[in-house]
Amino acid sequence: MRLGAWVRAQSKTTIALGVILASPAIGMAAIAAEALVRARLGDEMFQPPTRIYARPLVLYPGMTLDRARVEGHLQRLGYRRVSRGAVDIGEYHKSSRRWIIGRRAYRVSDRLDPGGVATIRLGRSGRINGLEGPRRRRLRSVTLEPELIRAAHGSSVQDRIPVSLSDVPEYLVNAVLAVEDQHFFEHEGLDAKRIAGAALANLRARRIVQGASTITQQLAKNLFLSPKRSLTRKLREMAMAQTLERRYSKEEILEAYLNQVYLGQDGAIAIHGVGRAAQFYFGKDVSQLDTDEAALLAGIIRGPSLYSPFRRPEAAKERRDLVLALMHERELISDRAYREAKGAPLGLRSRPQRTQIGRYFVDYVTQELAAVHGRKARERGLAVVTTLDMDLQRIAENTLRKGLSRLETAYPRLVREDAPLQAALVALDPRTGEVRAMVGGRDYGTSQFNRAVHARRQPGSSFKPIVALAALSHTTGYTLATTLRDEPLSLSTPAGLWQPANYDRKFRGDVSLRQALERSLNVPFARLGIEVGPETIVETARSLGLESFLNPVPSLALGSSEVTPLEMTRAFGVLAAEGYRSDLQVILGVVDGEGNVLSRSEEDGERVFTAAEAYLVTSALLGAVERGTGKGLRTFGYRGPVAAKSGTTNNFRDAWFIGYTPSLAVGVWVGFDDARSIGLPGSGAALPIFARFMIEAFGVDGDGDFSMPWGLEVVEVDGETGLRGGRGCRGEPEVFLRGTAPRVSCSRFWSSVRRFWSNRSRRDREASPWLDDPTRRRSRRSGR
Repeated sequence: MRLGAWVRAQSKTTIALGVILASPAIGMAAIAAEALVRARLGDEMFQPPTRIYARPLVLYPGMTLDRARVEGHLQRLGYRRVSRGAVDIGEYHKSSRRWIIGRRAYRVSDRLDPGGVATIRLGRSGRINGLEGPRRRRLRSVTLEPELIRAAHGSSVQDRIPVSLSDVPEYLVNAVLAVEDQHFFEHEGLDAKRIAGAALANLRARRIVQGASTITQQLAKNLFLSPKRSLTRKLREMAMAQTLERRYSKEEILEAYLNQVYLGQDGAIAIHGVGRAAQFYFGKDVSQLDTDEAALLAGIIRGPSLYSPFRRPEAAKERRDLVLALMHERELISDRAYREAKGAPLGLRSRPQRTQIGRYFVDYVTQELAAVHGRKARERGLAVVTTLDMDLQRIAENTLRKGLSRLETAYPRLVREDAPLQAALVALDPRTGEVRAMVGGRDYGTSQFNRAVHARRQPGSSFKPIVALAALSHTTGYTLATTLRDEPLSLSTPAGLWQPANYDRKFRGDVSLRQALERSLNVPFARLGIEVGPETIVETARSLGLESFLNPVPSLALGSSEVTPLEMTRAFGVLAAEGYRSDLQVILGVVDGEGNVLSRSEEDGERVFTAAEAYLVTSALLGAVERGTGKGLRTFGYRGPVAAKSGTTNNFRDAWFIGYTPSLAVGVWVGFDDARSIGLPGSGAALPIFARFMIEAFGVDGDGDFSMPWGLEVVEVDGETGLRGGRGCRGEPEVFLRGTAPRVSCSRFWSSVRRFWSNRSRRDREASPWLDDPTRRRSRRSGR
C-alpha cells in the first residue's frame, strides 16, 4: 500500500497505538494524534494543482522567426542567454544566422517531451532554413515549452509535482540522507542516539541548538501537525512516526517525504517536494539534476528562507558545500565528483516572471472544463493546454487599458469612479475557431465579470454585414451594385412609428448596396432588411454562430438585438474563413495526473456559405476601411489589408469596431456597464483600440492579403445607372457572383437617352421655328 492510500484509509481505521507503544504518555499522544489524522486527511494530500498553459510556441522550416517574440518567451520561462555556442539545458545562444536553445523537458500532454538542444538555422531574410536536434538530427518542428498561465490551487497554497522514488537520482537521495537523517535505514522512526546527542547539546547551550527529528518524524509533522513547538506535539510526532514505520517500507516513507518537504516560496505559493523545487530553482526535471544541484536542494531543507539561493546566494552555496562535504565524508561521491560539484556555480535559472495576464480567459476555460468534463474537471493535478497566445494576450490587455485611459484623458466626462468606462476585446483564429486573446474588462481585480463572453449589448451598425450577407447569399437578386433608396422611411410597428435616420440626418437619394455598407447608411439598410425579411436575417446570423435571442423585427437590420462581443467576432471570423464556421475552441488538450488524455482538440465545423458569397461582404468591408467608416485605421498608420466595420447604438451607449485579416478576427466593444451614453461612435471609441492592437500584433503592413475565390467575376458598373460599363461610360469595377452581373451596357442606355433627346430637340425645332433664329441662339448663350 502506498502512503497516499494509507493516508486516506486512516479515516476508516482505528489504530490501538496505546497498546503498541510502551510509554503511557506517548500512547495517549498517539490516540490524540489518531483523532487529528482522521479530521485532517483528504484526497488532495499529495495532489498537484491543476495547471493551465498557453498555446505552445512551435517553430518550423519556412516560417519567419520573430526574434523578439521567441526571446521574450524564453526569458519569461527563465532561460539564460549565454555567449558561448555550447548551451546547457535552460540556456540559449543567438546570432544573426543561428539560434541554439537548450530545451527543458516538460509534460503537458499524454507524452513527455524530453527537451534537448535544438539548433535553428536562419536565412538572410530571417526565415528558418532548417531545424536540428542532438547529433545534428533534422527536425520537422521544434516546440518550446508552453508558458504557465495559472496554477489552480483551490483552497491550498501549496504547489508540487509528485515524483516516484525511481525518478529521483541516487545522489539526491544520498544528499538528503547525509544532511537530514544518516541512520534512516537503521532506526524505526526514532533515532535514540541522535535524541541523546541533541539533548546533551541543548543542555550544554541551555537552549535548543540541535534537533533530533528523523525523516519519518519530519513527515509526520508536515502531514498532520502544526509547526508550533510543544511537548504534546512532540509526543504526537513520535507516535505517528513509529506508526508510519510499522505500516510502510522505508522506500515508501522516503518517497512521501521527498514529495512533501517544504523547499521555498514562489510569491504566495509554497513550493513542496523535490519535483517542483527542481523546476523552480533549476528549470529541470528532477531526474536531470546534477550532483551540485541535488546538494543545494538537500541543503535548503533545513531553512528554505535562510538558505534561499535567489535571495541569499552566499549562504546557499555555503550550505550546499556542507552537504557535499558530508557526502564525500561518507564516501557517497568520489574525490573528483566532490571537487567538480564544489567548484560549480549555483547554476540557478533566471527567476521566471510571474504573470497575472489572461485571468478572464482562465475563468472561461474553467467554465468550459466543467461543462465538458463535469466532476472530473474539479480534480487537482490536471494539465490543461489552451489556445491562448500569450503575446497577443499581452498586447490586448495593454492596448485596451491604455486605450481607455486615452479616452478618459481626451473626454473627462467619461471618468466615473463608481462605475468606470469598460471595454472588451476578443481575437480568434477564423480558420480553427481558436480564441487567441480575450479581455473581459479593464481590471480583473475590480470586476471579474467577463464582458467579452457574458455582456449582451446592441451591436448597432456592426450588424449590417450580416444583413448584407443575407441579401447577397439567398438568391434574392441582390448584388453589391443593387440600388437602394436613401429617402425618408416611416413604418408602423406594434411598438409605434419607426423612422430610422442616418448618422448625419441627411439623405442621398439612390445609393448602391456597397456604398450603403461602406458609409454605414441606416435608411437604405432598413429598407434592405425589410425586403430580405427579418426571419432570413435571423437564419443568416444563426449560421454565422450567433446564439443570443434575435428579435425578428425591422430594426434588427440596424443591430437592435443584443449579442456578445465573442459572438460578433466569431461571426466576422466566418467571413474571414470564406464561409467556413469553425467550432469555438479554448482548450487544446487535457491530461490528468496519471498521464491519461481526457480530451484532445479536434477541429470541427461546417461550411455555411460559399467562399464567393463571403468574399462579397469582405470586399465591401475592405472598402469601408479605405473610403468609409473604418478609414480612421489609416489615420493611425495601419496600412495592411483589413476588412472591418464600426458600430454605434442609439444615444451612443455602445461603441464597436470589428475586423479581420485572413488569419485573425478581432472585436472591440467600449461602453459603460449601466448603458450610460459615452457620446462617441464606434469609430471614435473602439477603432483606436483595434488599430493599436493590430499594429502591435502585425506591424503597420499587416499579416497578408485576401485572395478572391473561384465563382466571382469583376465587372465595371456605371454608378448612375447600375448597368455594365461600356463605351463612353466605363464606370467602376465591382465584384459579382458569376452570372449575376448586369448584362445591359450603359452605352446602350446612354445611346437611347441621346437619341431620345435628339429626337425631342428636332420635334421642338419643328414646333418652334424661333429656335433656329441665330440671334435668339446667341442671346441664350450670352445670358441676355
